[in-house]
Amino acid sequence: MTFIEAERKFIDGLSTIYGPDEARSLTWLSISFVCKLERAKYLSVRQEEINSDDTEQLFKIHQKLIQGIPLQYILGETEFYDLIVKVNQSVLIPRPETEELVDWALITGRIINGETEILKLLDIGTGSGCIAISIKKYIPLADITAIDISEAALNIARQNADLNQVEINFIQDDIFKPTNLELINSKYDLILSNPPYVTEAEKDQMLDNVLNHEPHIALFVPDNDPLVFYRAIADFALNHLKINGFLFFELNEKFGKETINLLKEKGFKEIELRQDMGGKDRMIRAVLS
Repeated sequence: MTFIEAERKFIDGLSTIYGPDEARSLTWLSISFVCKLERAKYLSVRQEEINSDDTEQLFKIHQKLIQGIPLQYILGETEFYDLIVKVNQSVLIPRPETEELVDWALITGRIINGETEILKLLDIGTGSGCIAISIKKYIPLADITAIDISEAALNIARQNADLNQVEINFIQDDIFKPTNLELINSKYDLILSNPPYVTEAEKDQMLDNVLNHEPHIALFVPDNDPLVFYRAIADFALNHLKINGFLFFELNEKFGKETINLLKEKGFKEIELRQDMGGKDRMIRAVLS
C-alpha cells in the first residue's frame, strides 16, 4: 500500500465521524507520528510504498480513532508550548487556550524575575504538568511546585518533567484541605490553576471523545457551585501569595463576571479578564495587595 492509498482509506473511514477537515488532520498527524515524516518529506514520498509494520500500526490507530479515543491518548503524547508532553487517560489533554494562560504568566513572571533572582511559583491541579514545565523551561531560575490530588496524574507529570529536563517539586495534596507542610509554609510570587470548571449541565454539549475518555475529576464541577475550586484556591492564595503576587486562572467562559466578583470580595486588586483567540472569556489575573 502506498502512502496516498493509506491516506485516502484513513480519511474515508474517519470523515463520517469527525468531518473531512478533522479527518485529514488526524490522518496527517498519524502518518507523521508512525512514519516519522516532516510535511515536506511526506509530499515527496506519497506515491511510495509504506512498510508493512508502519501500515499495521497506522490502521491500529485508525481503529481506535473510529472508537472515539482521542489521538493524543492513542499516541501517548501531544505538543504543548513547543514541548512534547506525555498524556494518558489520567490527565486532561492540554488545550491551546492553556498555552495562552502560560504565555501571560511567562510575561508576568519575567517582569518579577527581573526584580528578584528566584521566581517562586505554585501550579494547582497540575495534571500532565504542562503549565509548570513550560514555565520552568522558559524561566529556568523559577522555583516551581506543582500539586495534584491524583497520584496517577503526578506520575505522568514527573515523566514529563524528566522528558523535558526540568526540575519541578511535585506534591500530592488536596487544595480543599492541604496538609503538606512545605506547601502550607511557603509564600509564592505566582499561583496558577486550570481547575475543573465544566458544569454537570454542560455534559450534553460535550463531544463523546472528551466525555468518554478524559478524567471527569479534572473536568466537572457541581451545577449549584461552579466556582468551588476558584473559591478554595483564592482562599489559599490569600495566605500564600506574597504581597503584590499574582493569581492566574483559566476559566469557564460563562463565569467571567462571577469570578471577578469572587476575587473582588476576597480583596484582590487589578483584576483583569482576558479572552482567548476564539474571543471567549478564558483567563483571569489578579493581584494580592
